Amino acid sequence: MKRWLIVWFFLLALAASGCSPTTPCGDDPACLRVLFIGNSYTYVNDLPATFAKLAQSGGQRVETGMAASGGWSLSDHVKSAETLYQIKSSKWNFIVLQEQSQIPASEQMRARDVYPAARSLVSKIKASGATPVFFVTWAHKDGWADIGLVTYESMQLQINQGYVEIAEELNAPVAPVGFAWLKLWEQNPQLVLWQADGSHPNEKGTYLAACVFYATLYRQSPEGLGYTSTLSNEEAQLLQKIAADTVLKEPLRWNLP
Repeated sequence: MKRWLIVWFFLLALAASGCSPTTPCGDDPACLRVLFIGNSYTYVNDLPATFAKLAQSGGQRVETGMAASGGWSLSDHVKSAETLYQIKSSKWNFIVLQEQSQIPASEQMRARDVYPAARSLVSKIKASGATPVFFVTWAHKDGWADIGLVTYESMQLQINQGYVEIAEELNAPVAPVGFAWLKLWEQNPQLVLWQADGSHPNEKGTYLAACVFYATLYRQSPEGLGYTSTLSNEEAQLLQKIAADTVLKEPLRWNLP
């Protein structure tokens, strides 16, 4: 009975800290360890777990962790003892960096807030032995009118530019999720990836993000993988193809070896 209580309290602690429990890798060198750092764009629908289930359906072993708090920016994570502890807590292969949803779209905010925080975190990540990966997020469905970006597309293009610039400077790979969203929007605008708030992802949006991460981190196509979440086979196959086409047709663009 005491053993079950210990396990229960451990899982509660993981949930409270933002960790996404998956099967530990142990000493298996073939197991991929990935830590996701971000905010609600990462934890809504549990992107790390979706990615892990997708990978496991392809026969991969994977362990994920998550440091994500609602509304947080990379600057918040730089100041977080918990985030810095998690970076050093395991022998991560990759550590994913996801910035707050709006500020990468502003050139001024990128220079003032995003880039200094990214430089600091990337330095710490590389010192830990892991590879940093920038998570290019999607734009708001209706853009960001306050700074003159009145459409989804205009905001997305600015976000894309912001992430690619800092990734190139720091010689870090990019997971081009926002690029895949834009590609899908151009080809199938009727397939909505946002929740009703026009900001957070619905399950299709999270699934597409997971497919992009699979293609990015494994350098393999997610097409044909058996895990489809709550999507129909047709929807899953479409999103798998969009992710594969976005990532694998231009690997050098995303700084993938």
